[in-house]
Amino acid sequence: MNSSKSPKTEPDRVATLERALSILSVFESSDEPVTLAEISKATGLYKSTILRLIASFEDHGYLRRSNDGASYSLGPTAFRLGVKYKQAFELDEAIESALEELVRKGTESASFHVLDRDHRLCILRVDSNHPTLDRVAAGDRLPLEKGAAGKVLRAFSGVEGDELQAVREEGIAISYGEVDPSCAAISVPVFGLDHELIGALSVSGPKERFTDETVASMSQLMFDTSRKLSNLAIAESRMRRTSLRA
Repeated sequence: MNSSKSPKTEPDRVATLERALSILSVFESSDEPVTLAEISKATGLYKSTILRLIASFEDHGYLRRSNDGASYSLGPTAFRLGVKYKQAFELDEAIESALEELVRKGTESASFHVLDRDHRLCILRVDSNHPTLDRVAAGDRLPLEKGAAGKVLRAFSGVEGDELQAVREEGIAISYGEVDPSCAAISVPVFGLDHELIGALSVSGPKERFTDETVASMSQLMFDTSRKLSNLAIAESRMRRTSLRA
């Protein structure tokens, strides 16, 4: 006997998933609980569709409803996934220590960025000791086409262009006022085994402190740090391959 319900086609399932993910993405750019109306405005979805999908997110702990029922925020499952991501990022502690060392040696605020689809994601950040700082923080999702870290990530992930070719040849990118008109940044790549790009090491701060002298000194520190982190990543990858073969 034929079922009265026909199974969903693959495009239907993908469309549902895209709608669900668009709802979750709203919470990336908000530090406050989000209302149903705000989600609808940001995604273009009907409220009835949002409520249906949010119910599943609530069941699995990705979202939670406020006590008054008027808004939503991320749930504990989202936190657990973030923790798992950090645990899977094997160089996490080494990179954080490297950022702290750069700041101790007098650089501007140091951070580490990875590719996040068509953006870059700051996953680690150590503020400098200067009284004025730029506004980058861990967890920020920033433009990939702007800024020194964006140039490095694009240059070493196969994007073509004369400016990016220069970054590949010199192994460093410098930007002035591209993301924030008052700020500047320097960035270098960190590689793993087989020249696989892991991410971009960056220092950033107010533009007036990026003189020829400070750029030269910070650049050398960053080259040294990048080399150390890349060698560590390569060594860990080789050890892991050896243990898997044993």
